[in-house]
Amino acid sequence: MSCRCHADLGTPASPAGDAAAVSLLIDGRPVCAPAGTSVMRAAAEAGIPIPKLCATDTLDAFGACRLCLVQIEGRRGYPASCTTPVEAGMQVVTQSPRLAELRRGVMELYISDHPLDCLTCAANGNCELQDMAGAVGLREVRYGMAGDNHFDAAHARPKDESNPYFSFDPAKCIVCSRCVRACEEVQGTFALTIAGRGFDSRVVAGADEGFLGSECVSCGACVAACPTATLAEKSLIAAGQGSRRVATTCAYCGVGCGFVAEVQGQQVVRMLPDKTGGANAGHACVKGRFAWGYATHPERVTTPMIREHIDAPWRKVSWDEALAFAAGEFRRIQAKYGRLAVGGITSSRCTNEETYLVQKLVRTAFGNNNVDTCARVCHSPTGYGLKQTLGESAGTQDFESVLAADVVVVIGANPTDGHPVFGALLKRRIREGAKLIVIDPRAIDLVRTPHVEAEFHLALRPGTNVAMINALAHVVVSEGWVDDAFVAARCEAEAFAAWRAFILRPENSPEAVADITGVPADDIRAAARLYAGAGNGAIYYGLGVTEHSQGSTMVMGIANLAMATGNIGRRGVGVNPLRGQNNVQGACDMGSFPHELPGYRPVGDAAVREAFEAHWGVALDPEPGLRIPNMFNAAIAGTYKGMYVQGEDMAQSDPNTQHVEAALRALECLVVQDIFFNETAKYAHVFLPGSSFLEKDGTFTNAERRISRVRKVMAPLAGMADWEVTQALARALGAPMDYRHPSEIMDEIAALTPSFAGVSYARLDEVGSLQWPCNEAAPEGTPIMHTTAFARGLGRFVVTEYVPTTEKVTRRFPLILTTGRILSQYNVGAQTRRTANTVWHSEDRLEIHPLDAADRGIVDGDWVAVASRAGETRLRARVSARMQPGVVYTTFHFPGSGANVVTTDNADWATSCPEYKVTAVEVTLGEQPSRWQADFDRSEAGQRALRPTERGG
Repeated sequence: MSCRCHADLGTPASPAGDAAAVSLLIDGRPVCAPAGTSVMRAAAEAGIPIPKLCATDTLDAFGACRLCLVQIEGRRGYPASCTTPVEAGMQVVTQSPRLAELRRGVMELYISDHPLDCLTCAANGNCELQDMAGAVGLREVRYGMAGDNHFDAAHARPKDESNPYFSFDPAKCIVCSRCVRACEEVQGTFALTIAGRGFDSRVVAGADEGFLGSECVSCGACVAACPTATLAEKSLIAAGQGSRRVATTCAYCGVGCGFVAEVQGQQVVRMLPDKTGGANAGHACVKGRFAWGYATHPERVTTPMIREHIDAPWRKVSWDEALAFAAGEFRRIQAKYGRLAVGGITSSRCTNEETYLVQKLVRTAFGNNNVDTCARVCHSPTGYGLKQTLGESAGTQDFESVLAADVVVVIGANPTDGHPVFGALLKRRIREGAKLIVIDPRAIDLVRTPHVEAEFHLALRPGTNVAMINALAHVVVSEGWVDDAFVAARCEAEAFAAWRAFILRPENSPEAVADITGVPADDIRAAARLYAGAGNGAIYYGLGVTEHSQGSTMVMGIANLAMATGNIGRRGVGVNPLRGQNNVQGACDMGSFPHELPGYRPVGDAAVREAFEAHWGVALDPEPGLRIPNMFNAAIAGTYKGMYVQGEDMAQSDPNTQHVEAALRALECLVVQDIFFNETAKYAHVFLPGSSFLEKDGTFTNAERRISRVRKVMAPLAGMADWEVTQALARALGAPMDYRHPSEIMDEIAALTPSFAGVSYARLDEVGSLQWPCNEAAPEGTPIMHTTAFARGLGRFVVTEYVPTTEKVTRRFPLILTTGRILSQYNVGAQTRRTANTVWHSEDRLEIHPLDAADRGIVDGDWVAVASRAGETRLRARVSARMQPGVVYTTFHFPGSGANVVTTDNADWATSCPEYKVTAVEVTLGEQPSRWQADFDRSEAGQRALRPTERGG
């Protein structure tokens, strides 16, 4: 069911972009519109509505409903205004007795085959069919309702209720094809089609197997496009339509989609993708569109709790008592063990303002720099690598830039699962003719999916990324593909000369690298030529690049390749990290690393410290603090004793789970602030209830550096938003914070962070979103970075020698395990596991190639033991040709699966980012849970017994 959040102009804007204006007359009024604009849109922009049903401005014109007919002087007949482009001097009539007669006739035909249950219909008052009946003045249906039809008990097909989030009622379908077109044009899944001809035409999902059984990915594009109640959200059917709307930003992946929450009182009725959203332009995925029910799940913890030790029962207490207890313990620990014995972890799921306050608390109240964030275990190599080469720790483009790419290289990322809205945009560009190169050990969907096929899939062995990027660069240099003019004008000559000499070494040739990567030299050469020879070549990468022992080296190698080919600084090119969590970019921007203050400025710089000291009124420690792995090691060593963790679940997400558990167990005071009692909370002494994105004001910064508003939709269930909790804890520690609203925190951020200098809530409310840097030099923000010069001045090429990982296969551990995500689940699953998304993915499974499975007597669905030098767990097998022989794959969304029990503490040389993507393992048949899983089950039962009743506590 569609939404009236924004005016629908009927057809998309002119594809000609900056085309010259065309002058015409519509109903005697002079109108100007860009060439290529439809008559319908030109009229709508001039305030002249034309009735329509099959037309919507999110889809290409279709011309099927015949309701938008107009008259044009000098032309015969009654052309459809949606498919007719404006022309100079055209004279259009949108209202006449004859047009009114034709439109009423069309509406009569529609209504004669439609149930007249408007008063009890979920779309009542928000139905385009109902609106158009009124707009054309329909007062009777001369054809009657008898005879063959699609809606009465004798003829109607049953409703399809298979999807957990929306229903499909064929009795109300007018076969406008908007849902089919949305699935094709917006999402690119092609799961829907029109079956039959004439009166027998109907919408079919898949091979007529229902929505749940089809290829449908539940993005909701079809629901949003439907002009009737044929496709309707079950939440809206149950609760009725919202009485108010609040624009906000999704709290799932790093795309940062804009949404409009429809609300009744304090209850969200549905979430609608915002057509004005800068990152998503009205599209969504199953998580953001539908999986928001976790916010009011019965397991939400809404009352503070404390206990003296981790085997003691929890006690519900007041906020004041909990905060006083936490502050007292931190002070006791510092008095006993020293100032450096405590620290904090910021959350990539919380807002910029909340993250800023946590790092400020650590630096002002704890008096040290022991602060880190989850980016440590995901994209910290991005920050390091791009800073070294380009001068800024973030991606170069906005998402829409991909629509200007001629060749797209996707490395170690799975956009259709991890960043689905961007994945849909990328698929659109490939369907339009751009070429695709996929570099990944696994055959992700983009390798071959409906109407999309990669030119090359370089299925390299895990751990050989740097060898591959060097081989691609070797072809570029040795075959003369370098953009010499760009390099001479924009890059350091000496650094380029050193890199060029290095990259031309014989060991970097595709022929030498083929044995290392397992990819034929001819394929490497052809892929390099395709990228380098493109007018615009864009690189997008994910955790399959960063989560390696050479993650930082690989990021620098990608930047080297982009600079060498001149693919930086304009639309359609660039180096684009696909960030995992909703605000992981913002968490880094806000100073969450132990060596950097907000804006990526070093704590060791006296001038930088002085600016913060003047504003904060305290002296700051000039020495960098501990990284997360250092915190764990220090805890086990007995020198690190207290930790404040906001919105992160390290006991599930970090590698070598048993090592992490030992570290958390060694703490004397662990304070966890979250919305659910997570795995880390099992080792906590204080639990402070958090708030979901629906319960707070603030901002998120997405993967394209886009700062977007988060707006409070309902009151915090625990009484305080996360920023208020951190502020209260700081006060209890004796470090006063006196913000009245998150807007004041943003004002402080802007005052202290040059890249945010032009950002304020007033400005965001005015323009919708801003991409940093946003300051006096770029008051409108910066969609594309490094357009005329790099942030560091001249780009710097860095020698990227391939150093094999120390994690090697052996006879004992002959397979390589790599990890990733799946569409329906998110990160550690704390949110999505508490929604109906479990219909699609209810457990983590191990994907294994048929040959490896056959060698071990494994068939699909078998329980298998997965063992590494770090530990062992048990998973159910999925035999899949997606994998290459010798490589297995799993996700990490369910705590009991123990995926990170197996991963090791190998890490990136520069940033300590764990090497999740390369773990040597053996896989054998195994019915019994592993020892760790048995311990986990006992611990889960024991900790649950120590907690008060979950609802309200």
